[in-house]
Amino acid sequence: MKIKSAEFVISNTDVFKCPKENLPEYAFIGRSNVGKSSLINMLTNHKSLAKTSGKPGKTQLINHFIINKNWFLVDLPGYGYASVSKDKRKTFQKFIKDYFNKRMQLACTFVLIDSRHAPQKIDLEFMEFLGINGIPFCIVFTKADKLNKSTLPKNIEIYKKELLEYWEELPTYFISSSTDKTGREEILDFIQNVNDSMK
Repeated sequence: MKIKSAEFVISNTDVFKCPKENLPEYAFIGRSNVGKSSLINMLTNHKSLAKTSGKPGKTQLINHFIINKNWFLVDLPGYGYASVSKDKRKTFQKFIKDYFNKRMQLACTFVLIDSRHAPQKIDLEFMEFLGINGIPFCIVFTKADKLNKSTLPKNIEIYKKELLEYWEELPTYFISSSTDKTGREEILDFIQNVNDSMK
C-alpha cells in the first residue's frame, strides 16, 4: 500500500463523537513509551502526524487520522505507567473500553510491544481483554533496531511461548523499527488485505 494522504480528523474522549463515516479503522495502542507515535509517523511517512515525546503518556485522547481518504488510523492513549494521575488513568480506561466495545468500524487493533522487554502482565491482560470481547488484534514488536540479531529472535520466542500458555494459536505479529522502517510494508500490506476483504 502506498500512503498518498494522511490527515488529522478529530481528537476526543467520547466514542460517540468519533467520525460517522463507515470506513474501516485500525487502532494503535500499547504501554506508555512503547514507540507508538514514532511507529504511526513511520507508517504514514509523516514526521509529526502523531506527537512524539520523551515523556510517557503524551497521547491522552482518541485521535483519528484519515489515510488515503478510505480508512482511519486511530491513535489511542497508552496504558500502564504514564505519569498521569490515577483519576486520569481511570478515565483512560473507561473511554478506551468504550471505544473497543462500541466502535463497530474497528477492523483490527495493533497492540505494540517493546521487543527489548520480557512479557509484561499488563500487556497480556490487555490482549486477554481483546480476546474475551472478540476484538481482532495483531502484535507489533517495536524498537527492533535496539537489539542485536541474536537477541531479537530469542525475545520473540520467549513472548510466543508465554502467549501460547493463554492462547490456542498465536495472533499475527510484526517486527518493526521506526528508525529503519522495518515492518512498514508488511503492516501496510496487512491493512490493505483487510480493507480488500471487507469490500
